[in-house]
Amino acid sequence: MIEVRNLTKRFGKTVAVDDLSFDVQPGRVTGFLGPNGSGKSTTMRCMVGLDRHERGSTTFHGKRYRSMAAPLHEVGILLDASYVHPSRSGRNHLRWLAASNGIPKARVDEVLEMVGMTDAANRKLKAYSLGMKQRLGLAATLLGDPATIILDEPANGLDPEGVRWIRDFLRHYANQGRSVLVSSHLLAEMALLAQDLVVIGKGKLISQSSVGDFVGHHSTAWVKVRSPQLQALIDALARGGAQVKRADDGASADVFGLTIEQVGDAAAAAQVTLHELSTQRESLEDAFLTATADAQEYRSSTDQLGGAS
Repeated sequence: MIEVRNLTKRFGKTVAVDDLSFDVQPGRVTGFLGPNGSGKSTTMRCMVGLDRHERGSTTFHGKRYRSMAAPLHEVGILLDASYVHPSRSGRNHLRWLAASNGIPKARVDEVLEMVGMTDAANRKLKAYSLGMKQRLGLAATLLGDPATIILDEPANGLDPEGVRWIRDFLRHYANQGRSVLVSSHLLAEMALLAQDLVVIGKGKLISQSSVGDFVGHHSTAWVKVRSPQLQALIDALARGGAQVKRADDGASADVFGLTIEQVGDAAAAAQVTLHELSTQRESLEDAFLTATADAQEYRSSTDQLGGAS
């Protein structure tokens, strides 16, 4: 379990992380989300002592990172996959890390196989693509078989197969009772990967909850109906106080203001045949944009796109 308490970090007069507290539970993948400039990377660096913070603490199963004699055995970290010695081979990079933490050489070949990098292990790192470096970085986090792993944008540079692979791998890893904290801007992927979310903005905690609770709290839900007697259904729903938006296909509509049960009852009372009755909800991306609307450092506008040439 990771416990972050009252973490505060300043760069000059700028408060990058502001009295931030959250937990990462074992057995679950926790997504760490926030707009650009929200303090995610700084928080992760402070958690493991790469940046010195003014106040607060982070413990991993009750221990601080700096107190660990062989940290790779307890916490695996991938914050920057490109930060490697370009003249080393992938295998020698891992052997150097293993030797520094008392890990047998045989473990190097095991993790290379786990991440699909055995065939490229003897190439120099300067010849690696970004996706290959990401896989090698993940191999490094796994060297000591740690109970906790922390990853910053691990899918960056991966092809679709690699993205799917790392999702399945991290889910499997968490299912073994380990703690997994993942920062990413790929919200569609995060919706498939994470069970819990920690969302921050301007260095402050915005939300900590399950993915379902976060989306439910920060997004809009509605009922979709499809019927060969759509206008009769729309009239009945309007009499019940619903707001109805007819779709372009002419055979379906979105209903706001009533539950799915109320829509079904209204259709039955009006003797209308239904071909579809389903609950719809906005995506994690929609919920994220709503929750962080006041914490966006950079804002873009689509007002001028129509006149672009």
